[in-house]
Order: sequence, then C-alpha cells, then structure tokens
Amino acid sequence: MTTLAFSCPAVRRLAVLTGGGDCPGLNAVIRAVVRDALHCGLECYGIEDGYLGLIENRMRRLHMNDVTGIINQGGTILGSNNKSNPERHKVGEDSAGNPIYKNVLDDCIRNIEKAGIQALVTIGGDGTHTGAAMFARKGVPIVGVPKTIDNDIEGTEITFGFQTAVATATDALDKVRTTADSHHRAMVVEVMGRNAGWIALHSGVASASDMILLPEIPFSMEAVFEHVKDRSRRGKRSSLICVSEGARLAGGQQVVARRVESSPDPIRLGGIAKHIAEQLEDETGVESRYTILGHTQRGGTPVPSDRVLGTLMGSHAMTLLREGKVGRMVAIQNGRLADVDLATAAGKQRLVKVDDPLIMAARNVGAAFGDDGL
Repeated sequence: MTTLAFSCPAVRRLAVLTGGGDCPGLNAVIRAVVRDALHCGLECYGIEDGYLGLIENRMRRLHMNDVTGIINQGGTILGSNNKSNPERHKVGEDSAGNPIYKNVLDDCIRNIEKAGIQALVTIGGDGTHTGAAMFARKGVPIVGVPKTIDNDIEGTEITFGFQTAVATATDALDKVRTTADSHHRAMVVEVMGRNAGWIALHSGVASASDMILLPEIPFSMEAVFEHVKDRSRRGKRSSLICVSEGARLAGGQQVVARRVESSPDPIRLGGIAKHIAEQLEDETGVESRYTILGHTQRGGTPVPSDRVLGTLMGSHAMTLLREGKVGRMVAIQNGRLADVDLATAAGKQRLVKVDDPLIMAARNVGAAFGDDGL
C-alpha cells in the first residue's frame, strides 16, 4: 500500500482542489486557504479540475495575485469535475464499446509525492469527501471543506453556496408570483436539492409560496388540486408552488430526467414541475405553468454570507492542518466552527426532518406540504 511519511507541523507545501459541481463561494475558500498558507510562508498549489487533475497530474503553483479579487466571483478558478473517481477511472473501452475502469488511487499518490505535496485541502460535497476518505486511509494528510448548494452534507449544519442558491430561487419565485397574479395562474417552480429539500423549504418560506413540496414529505396530487381550488374559491389571484426536484408522490418514484452512467452519481433528477402543472390544469381548470430554475442556482455572485462562511471554513482548514488534525472535515455545529471525521460525510446526505422548526412555522402561517398535515 502506498503511504506518505508526514509530520503536520513540518508542512511546507500543500495543494487545494475543488471537486463535484460548482458552487458560489468556492473562490472565497480557495482565497482563504492560499492567503493563509502564503502568510505562513508555505507554498500552495492548485490542482485543476478536481480529482481529474490529480489523476492527470495537472497542478500549478498559486501566488497572491492568483487569488486577488476573486472573493466575489462565482464558480472556481481551479475548475471542477463531478465524474472522476480515482478508484474507478475510465481508461478506455473494450471491443464491444464497454468502458474499462482502473483504480488509479496509487498513481494519484505518486503524483502528490513527486510534486512534494505534503497535505491536501479538498473542497467538495459528499462524493468529494468519499474520495478524500480514500486518500486519508492511504495515509495522505487531508482536510476537507464541505461544499454544496443543497446543504445536505452530514456533519455540518450549513454549507457555503446554500444561501446564494436560496437567494436566487427566492428572487425567481418572487418574479413568478407577479406574473401569476396578472394572469390568475397557478405557477410551479422547480428548484434543485437532489434528495434534500433544504432549498425548496427555505426559498418557499422566504417567497411565501402557497405550497412547498419536499423529497422528505411525499405528497398527493389530490392535496395539490384541493389546495389550488380552495384558493380560487377564496378569491386568490394565483397559487405559487415551490417543488424540490426530488419530490415524489406518496407511493411513487422520483422523476428522473436522465442517467449519466459515467458519473459516480448517475441519476439526474428533474421534471416533476411539468407533471404537476399539466395534471393541475387538467384536473382543476386553473391555467398552470411551470419553471425549472436549474443551474442558475449554482452560478452567479455569492451573497456576502457565503463569502464570509467560505473564508471562515478555508481558514479553519489551515488551522486544522497546523494542529495536525488531518482526516477531518471542517464543519459548523451549534453555530460554531468545528470538525468531524471525513467518514462522517462520505456517501451520506443530511435530509430535512419532518419536524423541522421551519416546516412547523410554514404550516402555522398557511403553507401546505401536500400531505395530511396541510
């Protein structure tokens, strides 16, 4: 087994990468890691395009000028990749066109050794941290920083990028409400989140959506029909429904837009809003439209709170390295900086609990969730 000999206080050269989907606030974390490292007299390298850059040995030294003026930029200056898995890397195809995979984890470690890298900071979601845990088991000193707009990483109460996604979704819902009022329509807006309903819950509450449909609370179309008809009977000019892409009918399945077999997470959810809007209009006679926000939620300028959180997390990652606390992931617990074992986040998702205080508050002010509790 390939391992690295390492003494944390003696770190002189480290590398940082961003894996998985892009997310507002990534550059704030990169900036914090690099500036903190340089202020301590360390050398810092950026690995391009996540684990793919590590596999292909693509990395470059980062200087102060490289991270100047990037805190307010969306995306990541290092690039990212959500398909590369060092333990299952596609290296070609057989005569029948079937993919051939190879475990290149030890090759990655050799690339790290050749570059003189003594520690890694990995910024990503559950997939990235699953990979980070593999490297940690091989003896690579590594600290993870949790990233996702979905806010679904186990072990931390919040991730940077989430607040920006909620702001983007809320702005869209606010805009959709005005056009819905003008035409007396029901509008169904689909937001991201995979199997977790955090974006839908927070943006639905913030926009005063009339109905919020979450993956964690299976719903019935009859409840949707009745809620919209009841609003029409009471003279309401419109109905606004915020639905998470992973929401599903009670006893039914999630709507899958497509499968990407080359990805570690092949399922691509999407399209539930279309089904709801079409059935709603057919059943109630209320003119209905749908909007799928998609990747607009992952792009754009990060809100100030995500820039601040990214800075805190990036700096704390460096503190953990200096203290020799490797194999850890930065976290927020009870509103304060903390750290957990990398395995805590690996391959897991933090879902909304059905008794979450925000769900209870939303119900109390009249929002429906398409279940028996409406």
